[in-house]
Amino acid sequence: WNLRSRRTFRRLRDALAAAWGRFGVRIVQFSVQGNHVHLIVEADNDQALSRGMQGLAIRIARALNRMMRRKGRVLADHFFSRILKTPTEVVNAIRYVLGNHTHHLGAVGIDPFSSAGLSATDHAALLAPPVGWLLRIGWRRARPRPTSNGVSFHPSQRSVRRRSAAAPRRAAARGGVGRLR
Repeated sequence: WNLRSRRTFRRLRDALAAAWGRFGVRIVQFSVQGNHVHLIVEADNDQALSRGMQGLAIRIARALNRMMRRKGRVLADHFFSRILKTPTEVVNAIRYVLGNHTHHLGAVGIDPFSSAGLSATDHAALLAPPVGWLLRIGWRRARPRPTSNGVSFHPSQRSVRRRSAAAPRRAAARGGVGRLR
């Protein structure tokens, strides 16, 4: 099954919406590829990241199994995680996630199967506002590498929202990948 079909993407979008802010994990950006999903997430700690990714994988598996009228595992048991420590790493990771369709499909423009292609309503329903400094403000200090066509990329302003002064700072952003079995 191709995850980049409208029918499948609707299920993935619903799973992401249901996972909004659960277990101390906030999905900040995402991109759906043919057989895997790229995520930029912010987690309170390692245990929160592990539980949040496990919960998301279960939601996705249940939704896709219902759609395919089957049972069993859908996603691999593991995900790749990398702590993003600097503003430049954050910008480069977001650029990679949101521009991955160009690399794999040769498509130009905004990917409709990513957080960049969401409407304002879907954007607010699916993506949690970042809490930590790095994803809220710090990324603006980055010096991104130029892309292959010589154009630098900064994430859209709409993906960065303000937090209340009372909210504590959290762990660094993390990127994850889950592949279909």
